[in-house]
Amino acid sequence: MQQYKRVLLKLSGEALMGDQAYGIDTATLKRFADDIKEVVDAGYEVAIVIGAGNIFRGVAGAAMGLDRASADYMGMLATMMNAMAMQNVLEAEGLETRLQTAIPMDVVAEPFVRRRALRHMEKGRVVILGAGTGKPFFTTDSAAALRAAELNCDLLVKATGVDGVYSADPKKDKNAEHFAHITFTEVLIKKLQVMDATAISLCRDSNLPIMVCSLKEKGNLLKAITGKVKHTLITEDK
Repeated sequence: MQQYKRVLLKLSGEALMGDQAYGIDTATLKRFADDIKEVVDAGYEVAIVIGAGNIFRGVAGAAMGLDRASADYMGMLATMMNAMAMQNVLEAEGLETRLQTAIPMDVVAEPFVRRRALRHMEKGRVVILGAGTGKPFFTTDSAAALRAAELNCDLLVKATGVDGVYSADPKKDKNAEHFAHITFTEVLIKKLQVMDATAISLCRDSNLPIMVCSLKEKGNLLKAITGKVKHTLITEDK
């Protein structure tokens, strides 16, 4: 199993809802914090990017008639709410954190500065990266790929509700094939719903592996990174 040192975790906003229909479920957030602490305690450097689908999604706002750029900025602000919540639960677990934002808001977070973020991670702090890329028309998946490349991460972990990438939705198709290992090019050609094409292409160009795993079970994050539970690894070559 390949050894990783620096990991970026991409969490969807929807994952924070738990069984709720909207917002943040504190019990779910606490469980994720426990998993992240386990990874940090194991010696990994960790950065986190969180989406905002539990609060506001820019694409959905545009579909309702809002200007797309304005809707995307609203979504970026929503990611900061999730990021601040994550920062609070991680610090309650005894971890040292830094929250950085792509949109200046010095009252609540540092601006994203690459060298500063790298230094925080080297000192063992969990760096939470909010407000996406700071630009409209880019998803938080693309933001995760961008930040992971900028911060010289060894692995981008995409945490989902399923234990990897399948040929079809395993909840709808019991014959869906699970891929233990697949290439970036295959993901793009097969149009598999892992991350958007921009994120996949950026990871391919940066030779940055993506691991897709489930966080439904407690402790799964560290087990996936260390190859002890079912997951999918996406790389340039098999």
